[in-house]
Amino acid sequence: MPQISLADLNAASTDDFVAVLENVVEYSPWIAQQVATRRPFTGINALLDAVKAAIKGAEPDAQLALLRAHPDLANKTQRAAGLTAESTDEQNSAGLDRLSDAEYAAFERVNNAYRDKFGFPYIVCVRRHTRDSVLRDFETRLRNISKTETRRAIEEIGRISALRLDQLVSANDKLKVHGRLSTHVLDNHAGKPAPGIPVELIELARLGESRVIARAVTNADGRTDQPLISGRPLPIGRYELRFSVARYYAERNVPLSDPPFLDEIPLRFAISEPENHYHVPLLVTPWSYSTYRGS
Repeated sequence: MPQISLADLNAASTDDFVAVLENVVEYSPWIAQQVATRRPFTGINALLDAVKAAIKGAEPDAQLALLRAHPDLANKTQRAAGLTAESTDEQNSAGLDRLSDAEYAAFERVNNAYRDKFGFPYIVCVRRHTRDSVLRDFETRLRNISKTETRRAIEEIGRISALRLDQLVSANDKLKVHGRLSTHVLDNHAGKPAPGIPVELIELARLGESRVIARAVTNADGRTDQPLISGRPLPIGRYELRFSVARYYAERNVPLSDPPFLDEIPLRFAISEPENHYHVPLLVTPWSYSTYRGS
């Protein structure tokens, strides 16, 4: 769906307003109906605040119905029956449509345990997570009491709503929902940036297969032309940046052993702050390398 400007949304009829925002909260158009009465909004942050206020101000039975309207994660039966387009895109973004058998078994176990304890599905903003971090979050939240978990689920719905609003509505102000991952390579042997270095970004997984999520080649400044991840939250999890450096030095006639002492260099790191900027550079010579978290 193309974005609508906040000005046009403010001026829309109630029916048109609800039609645009009815799935900002899963299968709960009554939220959009309530929010429509609070127009005009001065910015998208004010619009999000109104969505959150409508959820928090609802009666307990309405809140419980809202929680129960959300699907289980990685549930094959629900996928076959049909998810909303928004839920499908969100679950696919975390790779929940291509789990290993061990991962499916783990999700089925924690889904069932969570529903048995709390009476509603586990809700998380999956765009902020990898498969591994979702499972870790599941296990952590299973230890909560019902009151705490209801509050936590509502907080996650607020995060989901923020990302959906960001996709639907354009405004002069911005929601803080995106992070950025970048890198560069500095050739410490020559004392200058290193162009032409192939780079792969790999999302690491404990139960399933690790997957390459970005490939790039460094430019004349030793950087990639675009961030490795941008325009979305940085999924919480463990990653590896893999740099191929031997050919770079061979092409510059640097004497190398056979095979080269350093060929592919892996840098492993973790992301825990989805809306922040992570800069993970490589400082390299033919015989050594280092890194740090920059900004």
